[in-house]
Amino acid sequence: MLSKITEKKARENSAIVAFYNLDNLFDIYDDPDTLDDEYTPTGKKKWTYRKYKSKVNNLAEVIEKIGADHTLRPPTIIGFAELENESVLVDILNTEPLRKYAYGYVHYDSPDERGVDVAFAFCKKDFELLDSDKYELIIYHKNGIRHYTRDILYVKGKLRGERMHIIVNHWPSRRDGEVESMYKRVAAAQRVHEIIDRINAEETDAKIIIMGDFNDEYNSPSIQEHLVSSQFFNPMQSLQESGFGSSYTNGRWYLFDQIIFSVNFLEKDKGKFFFKQAGVFNADFLKTWSGKRKDTPYRTFIGTWYQGGYSDHFPVYAKIEQNKKHRL
Repeated sequence: MLSKITEKKARENSAIVAFYNLDNLFDIYDDPDTLDDEYTPTGKKKWTYRKYKSKVNNLAEVIEKIGADHTLRPPTIIGFAELENESVLVDILNTEPLRKYAYGYVHYDSPDERGVDVAFAFCKKDFELLDSDKYELIIYHKNGIRHYTRDILYVKGKLRGERMHIIVNHWPSRRDGEVESMYKRVAAAQRVHEIIDRINAEETDAKIIIMGDFNDEYNSPSIQEHLVSSQFFNPMQSLQESGFGSSYTNGRWYLFDQIIFSVNFLEKDKGKFFFKQAGVFNADFLKTWSGKRKDTPYRTFIGTWYQGGYSDHFPVYAKIEQNKKHRL
């Protein structure tokens, strides 16, 4: 058993890396250029300001607690999917639970047809933002019409002095069928490797974190064959094989939400961060408490039925630690 002093030092040397699909976090205003009509006060979901504020506060409550059992504070860096614009991200970070942590953020509008984007947030006292960019994913439906989807977000920064590269994803869905749509997610994996190639060309032994909702699991061809090369390891494999999932559909758990690390996170060099463990944040308050959906994510909506919950995904996270001692 760790002494209180040892435990305190371990917490101080730790950081939580997280990813959370926010499940259609739209504001209440109609954007004439996107398919967001259902998330307006007159749309079929009757999306009012009261419901919007409730969801924002609910999500902030979750974010504050991700990984807190390990570090006594919320994630140091966190990627997001399914938020409509910069203003909804600002609203989350300015809530009472999160305001005191002084998060900075990175967001770009993407060409997704529904208007949802990915984003990145970071505790400014621990993470120094050096650069960011968005990478458009240009793919087509089989009928030749372009599929407008989310950009891939790239962030470079220093986590307590150590340079890192983070790539945030939300890959095309399986709506047209898993096999039929696989080529779109393979194209996304190939686009990620274009980013990785640029990083590797500029920096030797770069520390890279790939996170996102991939709409595929660790053993899907897009992930296993096209994304996770010898430069990376995927801690979500052991989680999925142990029965963990982050979303539940058609009577089955899926672990589409993943955080993948370059293999140099397995090294324990002095002053450097190394991978410690990964998990799905599935606290009881995030679960439906009764009925046929018992223990699955407590959602904001089921169809058009407003429940007032959190998201249809549980967040995922990884704990990394900074080695303050000599190489182990």
